[in-house]
Amino acid sequence: MKRSPVSSLAPALLLGAGLLLVSILSLVYDLPELGSKGQSFVLIDLRAPRLLIGMLVGAVLGVVGAAFQALFQNPLATPSTLGTTAGATLFAFLGLLVPVSHQIALPTLGAFAFAGALLTTLVVAGVATRTRTRLEEVLLAGVALSLAAGAISQALQLLADAHQTFAAAQWSMGQLPQIGYERVTWLVVPAALTVGSLIWLRKPIALSALGEDYATSFGLDCRKLRVQVLAAACLGVGATVAMTGPILFVGLIVPHVLRRAVSPSPSGLLPLSALGGATFLVASDFLGRELISGREIPVGVITAGIGAPLLFFLVVAQSNPKQLG
Repeated sequence: MKRSPVSSLAPALLLGAGLLLVSILSLVYDLPELGSKGQSFVLIDLRAPRLLIGMLVGAVLGVVGAAFQALFQNPLATPSTLGTTAGATLFAFLGLLVPVSHQIALPTLGAFAFAGALLTTLVVAGVATRTRTRLEEVLLAGVALSLAAGAISQALQLLADAHQTFAAAQWSMGQLPQIGYERVTWLVVPAALTVGSLIWLRKPIALSALGEDYATSFGLDCRKLRVQVLAAACLGVGATVAMTGPILFVGLIVPHVLRRAVSPSPSGLLPLSALGGATFLVASDFLGRELISGREIPVGVITAGIGAPLLFFLVVAQSNPKQLG
């Protein structure tokens, strides 16, 4: 028996407490013995910016995943399945082939990744705005773009030298870099615009989740809403991929778990997913750092290790609606 939607206040407080706890652990746990100045440097100049990046990236991926799932009425709709992440990744690989003193230039990489996210999202938006286009067709267009971009990305590695190939493989795992506060300020603006825009649109998105015909009867322009959501997603996902590489499954895991665990109202799910995404990614990064002594597992590997089994469960459960509760 399904529960009725509940207030988002209690889950938000719980997620906020969880984020505070994992943030403190991420900052102070297992500080190296370097003296007070050395520990201060690690804490303030290395771990704190990394923590902020994790919060921003997690919030973007969480809220975008919730928005996509509501808009396309499908629990499998994420930035990955709609091609946004794959497009950013493909163009980032192109950026890796640009020789800049034999090193990867982050501004160049970021520009390429953002252009890729924009291009693929515009293609999907073009499909979404066509007359009489079904939502399933938009998802299929995104999946097709993702598969094509992934294949081209692998082929591009054959054109790179050993250094570029190694760097590309490392970057493609998805990880939170030690980058300092300057890069944090670069990410704050697109992340805030994405999260703020989608939370602002939470009520129209929730209305569209009830069905396009029903939403249209209340005067909602569904095609315009799709473009707005896709544009906001492109801005945030393109920026996060440029900064950290592709980190998958956050947009799948967080909204689905929140939907099943606390059954929030449809409009309440978006802000909760932003907070939950930040909590989940910071916790995953902390786990990747501490799981193996002396080694660090990229956060993208941790999220994929959790998300892949959940994706399998969702696919199986889709064929048996009773399992979805």
